[in-house]
Amino acid sequence: MKIDVISLANKKAGSIELDDTVFGLEVRGDLLARAVNWQLAKRRSGDHKTKGRSEVSGRKGKPFAQKGGGRARQGTLRAPQMRGGGVAFGPVVRDHGHSLQKKVRRLALKTALSSMQAEGKLVVIEDAKSKTPKTSELSKQISVMGWGRALVIDGAAVDVNFALASRNIIGLDVLPTAGANVYDILRRDTLVLTKDAVEKLVERLK
Repeated sequence: MKIDVISLANKKAGSIELDDTVFGLEVRGDLLARAVNWQLAKRRSGDHKTKGRSEVSGRKGKPFAQKGGGRARQGTLRAPQMRGGGVAFGPVVRDHGHSLQKKVRRLALKTALSSMQAEGKLVVIEDAKSKTPKTSELSKQISVMGWGRALVIDGAAVDVNFALASRNIIGLDVLPTAGANVYDILRRDTLVLTKDAVEKLVERLK
């Protein structure tokens, strides 16, 4: 399929052929959900922790006599039912990540790209380069485009001036091709690819 290529000045700069095996797949919500869950699970720190009965302070012996006090029998002050005792079945430090096959991750990324293309949210620009690192100039160009919350994916490396200029624009993210992922693509209103990014993604995913 063919799609128009525009410049940052919002002028047509030709067209490009998109590979149907990368940008024209059937949208499968199950694959996208698996990839997003995998990504979010990997980024969880898993450092939540409470103290169990073996970790809280307090003597291990019986706090009082078994009989004669009129109170329920207790074996230790560290028990969960006692004030200041340990937490029963509390969270522990652990890794929340799980495995996901490479072919599933690759197919999910192609599905995410195809989803943006099918919904008309895919824009291809000639390049993502800026002469100066000034946010004001880039912000004016972006507002004319009407992209809203957008993700810009460049080629192997992001232009330094463009990256600096985009840092203070709310809702605009810039990534190299190697950083393209399902979660960041789906959470934005518009996916902006440079011509170089299209070539690199096809080379990576085909």
